[in-house]
Amino acid sequence: MNDRLVSLDAFRGFTIAGMVLVNNPGDWGNTYSQLLHAKWNGWTFTDWIFPFFLFIVGVSMVFSLAKKPIANDQHFGAVVSLWKRAAIIFLIGLTLNFIPNFSFETLRVPGVLQRIALCTAIAAPLVVYFGWRMWVAAIVALFVTYSIPMLCVPVIGDDGITAAARLEAGKDFGAMIDRAVLSGHLWASAKTWDPEGLFSTLPAVASLLFGALTGRWLLASANAYSRADKTVWMLLMGLLCVWIGTMLDVVLMPINKPLWTVSYAVFMTGWALVVFAAFYWLIDACADVCVTARARAWLLPLTIFGMNALFIFALSSLVAKILNAVKFANDAGGAVSLKAAIYGPIKALPIAAVNASLIFAVCFVLTMFAVAWFMWKKKWFVKV
Repeated sequence: MNDRLVSLDAFRGFTIAGMVLVNNPGDWGNTYSQLLHAKWNGWTFTDWIFPFFLFIVGVSMVFSLAKKPIANDQHFGAVVSLWKRAAIIFLIGLTLNFIPNFSFETLRVPGVLQRIALCTAIAAPLVVYFGWRMWVAAIVALFVTYSIPMLCVPVIGDDGITAAARLEAGKDFGAMIDRAVLSGHLWASAKTWDPEGLFSTLPAVASLLFGALTGRWLLASANAYSRADKTVWMLLMGLLCVWIGTMLDVVLMPINKPLWTVSYAVFMTGWALVVFAAFYWLIDACADVCVTARARAWLLPLTIFGMNALFIFALSSLVAKILNAVKFANDAGGAVSLKAAIYGPIKALPIAAVNASLIFAVCFVLTMFAVAWFMWKKKWFVKV
C-alpha cells in the first residue's frame, strides 16, 4: 500500500460501495429517492456514482502508466495492453447481461462495464501518445461532436415524430443511433433507448479524460505544490466545475444522466474533484500525522473495497441475478425468489418499508465487504 495513492483506493471503494448499495434495495418500490436515479433531468446521490468511477479510471490510468515509463517504441504496446483490458471488461459486462436468460436474441449489449470498456479503449491512444493539451482539445471536441447532433439534427423519435433537440427518453439523436445499431439489444425497461447507449459514450469519455487530467496534474505538480496546496486546488477546481455545469444546465442542455449531457459530465466532474479532495486531504495530504492515521483506520473498509473494485462489482451483480433467478415453491402453490425469501423477515419488521428496503441493501453491501475483506487478508487482488 506504500506504493499506492491510498486516498484513490478509498475514493474508489466509496464509489463501489455506493454502487452496490443503490443497485440492491430490498424493494425497488420502496426506496429513498437519493438511492434512485433522477427520473430524467436533475440528479441524486445515485447519479454521482458512475461518473465518479469513470473519473477514477482516468486518474488510475495515468498513475499506472507513470509507474513504468514508456519508451518511444513502446507506445503501441501500451495502447494494446489497455485495449486488451477494455476487451476483458466488456466481455465480463456482456456475460453478466447474458445471465440468467441465456438468450442471444434479447441480450442487452450496452451496460455499465461495457461503457467503462469503451471509454477506456477510446481514451487509451490519447493518454498514451499525447499530452494534457491534446486531452483538453479532445474533451472540447467530444462535447462539440455530441452537442451539435443532439441539438440541431432532426431525428425520428420512438413516437414517429421528427424534430430536433427533443431531449426526451427515446426521442433524442442518441436513441435513434441506438435503435439503428442495437435494435432488440437495448435496456429491457425501455427497449427504444439505453442509458448506456453508444452516442452518449462520447461525453462519458470526457469524464474519464477529466480524471486523467487530474492524475497528470497530481504527478506533474509533485515538486511544485505541497499536498495541502493540491487539496485546495482540487477543491477550487471542483467547485468551478460544479458552477460551470450548473450554468450549462441552463444555457445548453439539462443535467441528465441517461443522456450523459455535457452539463452532467462537467457538473459531476466537479463533485468528483470535491469528494476526491476530501479523501486526499484526510489520507494523504494532512500534515497532522494523527489525523492521517485515524482517517486511514476509519476509512480502511473503503480502501479494502477499492482494491478489488471490479471483482466486487461483478460479483455483486452476479449474486443479485442469482437471488432473483433461484425460486422455491411456496405454500400457495406459487414460486418465491431466493431474494424474496431472504428479504421476507426484514420486510416483516415493524418499521417503514423504505427502511426495511435500506436494511437489505446495507446487508448486501456488508456481505460484499466480507468477501473483499477476506481477499484483502489473503492478499488476493484481481487484476484485469
